[in-house]
Amino acid sequence: MNINNYPEIKAGKDFISKIYVAIMLWIVGRAIQAASRVDKEVKKEFAEFPADFMMCMSILPFGPHMVVGKDKNGKVKYMGWNPQGKKITLTMNIKSMAAAMQVFTFQESTTTAFAHDRFTVDGDIVQGLAVVRVLNIVEVYLLPKIITKLAVKRYPKWSEMSPLRKWVGRIIIYVRAFTF
Repeated sequence: MNINNYPEIKAGKDFISKIYVAIMLWIVGRAIQAASRVDKEVKKEFAEFPADFMMCMSILPFGPHMVVGKDKNGKVKYMGWNPQGKKITLTMNIKSMAAAMQVFTFQESTTTAFAHDRFTVDGDIVQGLAVVRVLNIVEVYLLPKIITKLAVKRYPKWSEMSPLRKWVGRIIIYVRAFTF
């Protein structure tokens, strides 16, 4: 038996996972934009960012990407999926498609993924943590409670105490995120 007779097996590309993660990044990006206009905590987090703040979340090695930042008027805006030609101040990379699937199928919270070294952050770590807080708030609005408890480290008390705030905010965020 000769070892040279066996062909090298190359990893395939999982297009369904890539499409799913791309859709999730689009939804989350649009929801961040909508939540920045609805939720006071998200507004506060983005108010502390510099005027030229632009964040790119990507899946290594080749994407997909989500670009969110402040426009010239200081409003938070989903800038699309292509980071080319944009001045990115914070890059958050998920190290693999498998790690991204764990995060975006809510098997693992974003904070747990950070703890397990599935993310890299290039830029100000304080801004990166603020983005994680924003992602947690957006997930609370977008997802039912049973799934949200899996997706966030700690379910916020404000959503427990004020169902009206959560439901009205949820409806407004859904409408703004899915309408152009």
